[in-house]
Amino acid sequence: MEPDGMVLAGLIRKLGHQLAEIRERALKNILCKIEHNLICCADLVQERLLFLHLLEWFNFPSVPMKEEVLSLLNRLVKMPLFLFQYPPAVQHLVDLGAVEFLSKLRSNVEPNLQAEIDGILDGLFILPSEVPELYSASYQTSQTVVKTYCGQTVICFDASAVALPLTAHRAVRCLKFSTFPWLPLTTADRHVLSSNESSLRSSNHTLIWNTCELLKDVIMQDFPAEIFLQRPKIVQSLLSLLKLAFGGDGKHRLALQAVSCLQQLCVCLRNRLNFHRDPHFFSSKQDTVSQNSSLSYCQEARVPHHSQNPSPGGSSPRPSVVGRTGQRPRGDGQDWDAVSSSGSSGHAHVNSRLSVHSALDVAHLDLPELEAADALELWFRQLSLPQLCVCILESAVPLLRTGSREVVIRVLELLAEDLVLTGEAISADVWDDSSLFAIDVKEKLLVVLGSLGDTMCYHKSSVSLEQPEAVLVHHRMAFVGISLFAVRLLQTLLPAEKASHFLPEPMSAALFLVSLDMPISLEYPNIHEAVVAYLEQLNSENYSIYKRTAEAVYSIECTCNFLSDVGKELLSCLGYSTFTSWKSAQASPLLQGESQKVFLRMLSHPLLQVKVKTYHCCLEIIKECLGVHNVSQPVSSLCNGIHFLLHPKVLYEICAFGMQEPKNEVNAAAKAILTYLLQGRLMMTALTWNKFIEALCPVIPVLQGYADTEDPLGNCVLLLSKASSEAGEGILPCTTRLKSILRLLLVRKPSVRALALKLLACYLTREEGAGTKRPSIDARVLSRVTNLFIVKKPIELKLDDRKELIIKLETVEKVYEIFISDDIDLRNQSHCTLWIDIKMHAVVKKLCLIDKIIEYLNECVGQDGEVIECLIQPSLTLLRKVLCADPVLRVSLSQQSSLLTLLLRVSLIFHEDCTVVTEVGALFCLLLFDEVSRMDMWSDSPSSKPSSPSIFSLPVSVFRRYHLPVHALGHHAVSPYSMVLPLSADCLALKPVSDMLRMAWNLSWYHGSDNLLKQMNSETKIHEFLDTLKLSTEDTLTLRMTHTASGLKDCLHSIVQAAAHREARAAVTRMSFYLLNDRLSFKDGTGPCGITLKSLSWHTTLNRFLQVLPACTEDEKLLIDIIHFLNKLLKEQRKSVSTELLNWLLELLLRHVKSLRNEWDLQSWCLTKPVPHVSFLLQMYFQVRILESRNVERQRAKPDGGAYRIAKITIVIMLNINLDASPNPLFDLLVLTESQSREEADTIRTAVRQQLQKELMALFNTLLLSFGEVADRKCLELFYVFQTQLALKLLQCLRVTDAPHFYGLPSLERTLRGMAHLTAFPGWSSHSPLTKPLEICVKYLSGLLEVITSFYVERGGNAMSFMGKGVTKSTVLCLLHLSHEMMVQAQSSEWMSLWFLPLGSQGEEHAHTQQGLAWLIPLWVDRDPEVRFTSLGLGSALTTLEAGCVALASSCQNISGGLWGTVVNILLDQSECSMVRREAAFILQNLLVIPMPSVIIKDYTWQLTDSSWLVSHKVDVGCYSTRKTTHVDSFPVLTGLDDSFKFWRAPSRTSNQDQDPSSLSTSETTVAASLGSAEFQPLVLCAAPLPEASHDQFVAQVAGQHETASPRPPQDSSLSAPLPRQCVFVTPPLLSAVCSLLDSLLATTPGDTADALRQARLMELLCGIADAALLETRVRELQALLPASPPLEHTQAQVSFLLEYLSSLSRLLQSCLLVDPDLLVQDELLKSLITNVIRVLTIYIKDVLDAELISAFYQTWTHLFNLLATLLRKAGPASLPFITMGLARHWAAVIDTFCTCVGLSATCPPLCTASLQFLSILLTEEAKRHLQDKDKTSLCHSPTLASLLDKTQENQASVERLNEVILQCYEGKSPKDTLRRVAANALLSLLAVSRRAQKLALRASLVDGCIEQMKHIHAQLNLDCLRPGKAALKRKDDGFIKELSIAMQLLRNCLYQNEECKEAALEAHLVPVLHSLWPWLLMDDSMMQVALQLLCVYTANFPSGKWNPKLPFCDVLK
Repeated sequence: MEPDGMVLAGLIRKLGHQLAEIRERALKNILCKIEHNLICCADLVQERLLFLHLLEWFNFPSVPMKEEVLSLLNRLVKMPLFLFQYPPAVQHLVDLGAVEFLSKLRSNVEPNLQAEIDGILDGLFILPSEVPELYSASYQTSQTVVKTYCGQTVICFDASAVALPLTAHRAVRCLKFSTFPWLPLTTADRHVLSSNESSLRSSNHTLIWNTCELLKDVIMQDFPAEIFLQRPKIVQSLLSLLKLAFGGDGKHRLALQAVSCLQQLCVCLRNRLNFHRDPHFFSSKQDTVSQNSSLSYCQEARVPHHSQNPSPGGSSPRPSVVGRTGQRPRGDGQDWDAVSSSGSSGHAHVNSRLSVHSALDVAHLDLPELEAADALELWFRQLSLPQLCVCILESAVPLLRTGSREVVIRVLELLAEDLVLTGEAISADVWDDSSLFAIDVKEKLLVVLGSLGDTMCYHKSSVSLEQPEAVLVHHRMAFVGISLFAVRLLQTLLPAEKASHFLPEPMSAALFLVSLDMPISLEYPNIHEAVVAYLEQLNSENYSIYKRTAEAVYSIECTCNFLSDVGKELLSCLGYSTFTSWKSAQASPLLQGESQKVFLRMLSHPLLQVKVKTYHCCLEIIKECLGVHNVSQPVSSLCNGIHFLLHPKVLYEICAFGMQEPKNEVNAAAKAILTYLLQGRLMMTALTWNKFIEALCPVIPVLQGYADTEDPLGNCVLLLSKASSEAGEGILPCTTRLKSILRLLLVRKPSVRALALKLLACYLTREEGAGTKRPSIDARVLSRVTNLFIVKKPIELKLDDRKELIIKLETVEKVYEIFISDDIDLRNQSHCTLWIDIKMHAVVKKLCLIDKIIEYLNECVGQDGEVIECLIQPSLTLLRKVLCADPVLRVSLSQQSSLLTLLLRVSLIFHEDCTVVTEVGALFCLLLFDEVSRMDMWSDSPSSKPSSPSIFSLPVSVFRRYHLPVHALGHHAVSPYSMVLPLSADCLALKPVSDMLRMAWNLSWYHGSDNLLKQMNSETKIHEFLDTLKLSTEDTLTLRMTHTASGLKDCLHSIVQAAAHREARAAVTRMSFYLLNDRLSFKDGTGPCGITLKSLSWHTTLNRFLQVLPACTEDEKLLIDIIHFLNKLLKEQRKSVSTELLNWLLELLLRHVKSLRNEWDLQSWCLTKPVPHVSFLLQMYFQVRILESRNVERQRAKPDGGAYRIAKITIVIMLNINLDASPNPLFDLLVLTESQSREEADTIRTAVRQQLQKELMALFNTLLLSFGEVADRKCLELFYVFQTQLALKLLQCLRVTDAPHFYGLPSLERTLRGMAHLTAFPGWSSHSPLTKPLEICVKYLSGLLEVITSFYVERGGNAMSFMGKGVTKSTVLCLLHLSHEMMVQAQSSEWMSLWFLPLGSQGEEHAHTQQGLAWLIPLWVDRDPEVRFTSLGLGSALTTLEAGCVALASSCQNISGGLWGTVVNILLDQSECSMVRREAAFILQNLLVIPMPSVIIKDYTWQLTDSSWLVSHKVDVGCYSTRKTTHVDSFPVLTGLDDSFKFWRAPSRTSNQDQDPSSLSTSETTVAASLGSAEFQPLVLCAAPLPEASHDQFVAQVAGQHETASPRPPQDSSLSAPLPRQCVFVTPPLLSAVCSLLDSLLATTPGDTADALRQARLMELLCGIADAALLETRVRELQALLPASPPLEHTQAQVSFLLEYLSSLSRLLQSCLLVDPDLLVQDELLKSLITNVIRVLTIYIKDVLDAELISAFYQTWTHLFNLLATLLRKAGPASLPFITMGLARHWAAVIDTFCTCVGLSATCPPLCTASLQFLSILLTEEAKRHLQDKDKTSLCHSPTLASLLDKTQENQASVERLNEVILQCYEGKSPKDTLRRVAANALLSLLAVSRRAQKLALRASLVDGCIEQMKHIHAQLNLDCLRPGKAALKRKDDGFIKELSIAMQLLRNCLYQNEECKEAALEAHLVPVLHSLWPWLLMDDSMMQVALQLLCVYTANFPSGKWNPKLPFCDVLK
């Protein structure tokens, strides 16, 4: 009924009333009318006033019914779209500003209401259907809003927000990542993008081509990749250009350019995605303006800005090479500078390039105008990452049908990159997501998949057409590549189990073709398996065809193998082997087993006639053997005939499938067979009957389903459960019979259940103690439980598949203690928490939870059991969860009859409680059907690896025959022995099937592809089979092209035989196809192509193209393709690159053009060419030749032959380089010659040459990165020379780039990126024979400073514009690398002045020109955190020298606070990212370490007061930062950086030795010799993981509150909202730097620092962060290498960072102990610290394969041992008990660690020394404490190391090994080795406290060895005495005397209270030896003291050791 309009209008008006009660009544009235359909929602949505009042509802002081208001809004917004062209509710709300209002409201409501607001906002962004198809604003805005609002706790509208992955939400669940944080642009930047976008829409092909080149080479290098999503017009234009691929007139070239741009965009987006996930660079700093208050420069230094024109051209000037600041609207660097004809790149002319304002003025320059007015609109129009991925798929997939092989491979490369992003952005939940965005994505993905399927079918069908071979090859290669990509796409997005619901029909047909493609299945087996898995879910008919075809293929293979083995002459006898008697199989168990398999297959044969015949034959045999007519015959002779049936598998097949067969002929025979067997006891022998019962017991759960009181077979089944005598004996064993009775309670027939109760009543009344148990069994009790377990709501039995535990294992133990407490209420509450997870089973078993539950059940059935009844239901639930997941425990408990009756009694007690009854029924199902739940027991071929944990499932026949109280998985719907029917004629008629069979026959006949291809290529062909089995031309081509080895050989042959460039290029493109296939098949460098190329001789084929300069454009194009292929090959094989490949490339690059024939030519050349260093090189060369010839004459085996050979190679290479200016023509191609520059008018040739230069540079960069793991000496020597030659060539490129005529940003950016790659390697400048390393470095410095001046300093800091940012990044990174190289190569610090730039104004004549590093300071506050980090790292490197500190301090005089204030402010800036703050900490550390004379800086004194001020501030921030770190989640996420920053690595892995803390940070962008993966990025792992954080989330918990940052729209006054509490993110590298800084502060101002540390309690916080458990977890991940684990490099980086932090912390703690031990002497602190230290020391690392990580562990262990030793020295009484308890807790692992460390005396002496010193000090401190406490009695003694060494028997072998390695360390070192004395001290301490050590020393002949050493020393002393001028024993440090003292002390401790050792000393004549040494001992009192101690110990309680009183020392003793 239509309501009155006036009434509705009145209600709406009342919604805005001032009284809350009236508003509330009106709202309830409206809601009630809607509920009763009195008001139609279609009427409400027309009322604009309603929406106004609903929004204003939240503006009143009192806001009731919030949820109802929001729910009503959501309902109105979600009205069906088909009712309106444009939804009125959406129109009204948008017009009223609801988006902004609800956005601000969201942060002020409860979390449950936030989801409701999210739904409203989701509905508000539905725009009309007329919106253009290409990602209309509806999808953009809905996606953005979802990203912004869904599930976030705090929303802050701030342009600098960190992009976070999308959190889970019930509305949109399919997104992993959505949008990046918004980046505002300057006017100039916007103009650059607009200009390029308009150029892409031009009709001028040349302009479009050049614009794409500019995008790739410059724009995408300067601008962050997300800019192109936030302003999507360029992307949309590029996508539109893809349609030109089908056009003529060269338009497809433009499409290829667009493909290349999109591919690079995908790569850049992946880097940016990883960057935003990197915790190191997490920053809450606003992106638009760098807010560093310390950079408030003095007003006197300011110079007015020239212009503030906001026009596109004038707001952001780009500097020209001659110093002019002019407009560059295009940003390509070629607008006006090319007109200039003057300029220089030398460092001397830097002054001429100065800008009009100082570099220090950046903070006060007026910032360029940022977009504001239209920012929100832009923000809503941006593309999300999922939208881009799907859009690329939509636009690129149709291009795969083109006939161009180049287009296909380039598009596949694009799709491969897009696929990576798709996996990062979209999850597999997209198919179940009902949100609008997910529906749209799903529809588009289905279109893409359908198009892919059509394309695959098109290329597959095109191969069979009559076309030229080149076309057929193209179609085949395209089919293979597209198939591989399609499977990867399916695996990324669509789970196989959902394929049948969503996958389109074309893809299903295509997958069917792929599954039957024999060559693909052989070459890519993993892809084939995936295809089959999808096909199984997709189309049952096609899958059936495939299965039958696969069976036929297998049969063909077996047949061919058989024929090959036995010969074809045996074919005639096969017809006689069709019958085998089962009775004859008894002789051989193997034959019996195989015969049984045949029999089972016949019982389950798919043909009904065979099955019926088999069952009838079995029935006839049983009748024959067990019939009544055989009564008179001997029983034993008859029973043997039925033994073939008496097996569990046979009986299971008959019960589960034979009796279930719908055909009466089969099921009647099966029932008759079982009836005969069950009734035939009298006709069987006892042995046969027992065998039958034994075989029947596992099958009874299935058989009992047929129990029936009215059926003969059913009665026989029931008889099994009855007792045959009063004593209770029966057919079945007692427990089995009880289980069978209980099982009858679950059958479907009520009469059977009633009979079961009667049987149970008899059993329960006879049970032991039945009178004392509840309930009493009587007819009344039993009558009401006939249907006891027939429940309405069965329980679902499934495992908990959570990836992480809800509660920790430690919490489980605590809850268990409550569970077993005496308080029943507490125990009942503990059940709510004590849920059992699969991962907790070890804890559950350890705590004996099951036994406790059974104890409670027993108490319950007792007479006083009512008290504990409240615990029964949760106890049963716990028991069910454990049994469901633990099959071993299930088997054990199922055999306990007492537990079964106990559960039955519990169910009778609680018969009215359906929950308890259902739980008991579920337990009965688990225990009673356990035999048939193990599927592998009945399988045809049981798995050798049982599933763990085993999933409980039951045969389908059990579900059909029982009424179970559970829902469980089912198995064996069909027999496991069923076979697939042979192929029918219809199937054979299918072409794919016949092709597969024909291919399979030939492959099997010739035993593999290699032999088959060899046979096809041979001239003599033997036709051995029918024509239908012969391969066609199409088959041959398919196999040859798919088989990688054959295809590559064919490509190489085509290159050699090519008559034109086109043919050679086509062959190279095919080679690239094979590389791409490796990548698409998940194989990378280990795929078929990578393996083949490592073994194939292909270098010589390509050599001729790489040794000469290209003569024409076609030559250059071919060379581009070859270099591109080599680059791809190196990238794919980077992790396992072939040394042979690297050697070939390097020798090729370093091979000079004019080689010398022999050394005589070399000598004559040297005489005519006066080249520097030639004479020296000649001399070295001939000397090496002479040494080698001598070695050959002496012996054949040359020990140093390799060294001579390497030296000769190096010298020859250097000579070759001297002989010719350019080692190889490829180097010359990097720089244009004058003749080439004159040819620039030819645009095509220019474009080709530029592309060639790009490919060359990319090859060189990849080659540099490939040397990370290379250990070959020859290869490394070649590489070193290549580095320097490339450095010189890049320097030349930089100079040409800087020259005005050749000025161009593309080449400059390319050159700088190459320099960044090159300079990352230490020693890159030191391998030139003509130029000194420092000279090269100075030239590099000059050029780089010129670049940074032009692109940054002269632009006033360039803080806001992105133009030139790529140049800035690369330049600063090169400068950082260069600083390290100059430190190494320079002999003094004079080179520091070369880094100074003159700064000042040219316009001011009287302005004082500043010399210094002021140009570096603006980089510290750049917009880009990567630039800030690298520039601060450069500052850290330069401040390692005193001159650098002075220069940097001088440059900061105009800054408030100076250098100290600037760096401290950066460090204390909590909005700054950790890596930037870390570098600031290193600069401060350098300033503290290096003393600064106050005369250098007049205005700023470098005194201790500054340091004290820093202490008071730094400690506070350290406390704050680290406190927040304790709540930071651990993030297994990637560090994604720009290409220029891919050299970063874990700092603790720089070298085997500790680095100087002052230079630790500055070496981290260099690449060590063993590192080189460009994709290796460091990871961070912080403490206290939060389980709810996902892989892609940043979750920070500060002060107990979860805060998550989210991407925010641009800042706008209308969107102001309260900002959340600031999130401080601190990573282990930052903490390491803080520890190092505090260490330096302790050294500088110990007292003040110690007081500040104590006041802030900073040591407790830092120690609390050190978590050994986290490190143990990561090491286990390294050792396990599970598929789901993060990449190996990432986990290694995490471990490295954690180890670095532990090392830094240990050094800081040692300093604290030396300054003030009270800082650490606190029981709780010491206990946790020592526990963590010992756990780290006992981590098992033997399975860790990475050598550098092992080195990092050794280094950390060294510091930790030193820390423990310092603890014992400085705080021994307090720390000793905790150390000994910790060692005792991990004693076995401790002993192994000690053995490992001491055994490293040769390879890692510091670790060996530290471990031995700690052991010695520990034993000494224990001995001291023992002496002090000897007279004290205590009831509680902590374990001592001595007791652990002597009294523990478990690790006796390890203790013996420890003694052995210490002895070996002592005896294996020379007397001058300090390690020998350290080992001696440890041995002394060990012998003093350990009897076992004395025994082992005696066994190792230590006593004899020491006495022999004393004899040797005595002889040596006598010899020295005879030498003139030699005075023995005059010096205390004499080596012999020290050795003598050590030997006597070792003897003393070895003989102490050990009679066996004294006997050995007696036999070794100790006393005579001492007698001989006595005169020497008299000369030194200390030696005499040691000798007397030895004699005292020797003679104590040893009568045999008493000496002769006539010996001379007896008088002394008297």
